[in-house]
Amino acid sequence: MSDIRTVLSDAEDLLKQAANATGERASELRETALSRLKQAKEKAADVQVVVVEKGKKAARATDDYVHEHPWTAIGVAAGIGVVVGLLINRK
Repeated sequence: MSDIRTVLSDAEDLLKQAANATGERASELRETALSRLKQAKEKAADVQVVVVEKGKKAARATDDYVHEHPWTAIGVAAGIGVVVGLLINRK
């Protein structure tokens, strides 16, 4: 994510410079900025794939645990429900 932020920041700076520049220099800066934005988009897509895969693994692990320990899962869910209910009713 920090790489994406860096690339986006660089692209933003280049676009600001392009707004102040004229002629061929402005065209070069715009092309460079567009290239950086494309890189950020690709990195964001890579991050999305990783996050989705980790989410699927976590969901699978949770599903397996609940099937192996149903009463424990029910007890934990009830306990969390009571705590949330108490927090909501607090004034």
